[in-house]
Amino acid sequence: EVQLVESGGGSVQPGGSLSLSCKGSGFVFSGRDMSWVRQAPGKELEWVASIGGGGGATAYADSVKGRFTITRDNDQKSVYLQLEHLKVEDTAVYYCARGWKVRTTGGQGTQVTVSP
Repeated sequence: EVQLVESGGGSVQPGGSLSLSCKGSGFVFSGRDMSWVRQAPGKELEWVASIGGGGGATAYADSVKGRFTITRDNDQKSVYLQLEHLKVEDTAVYYCARGWKVRTTGGQGTQVTVSP
């Protein structure tokens, strides 16, 4: 059974930072591109960032480029998202998902709230 478990969300003020983690199981993690997606209240799923299976290739949505960093540790079967210079509009539930530039969810998500 494929499982993706996200963690690390929380509440911060604008300009703050958070670090999200996602641990995968039930599939060959090291060979799979992985992505982070988010869903803000009342809005559709938005692709945020992707990383290749080997970790060498990355891609970011324009809205987060230069502020978010996606990394992975294949030994830990985990993918991470470092969020910096957070804005109110980054408030959303963040999900990790399998695939490149996907707009799907895999786990239960983790809430990120940015408010003054």
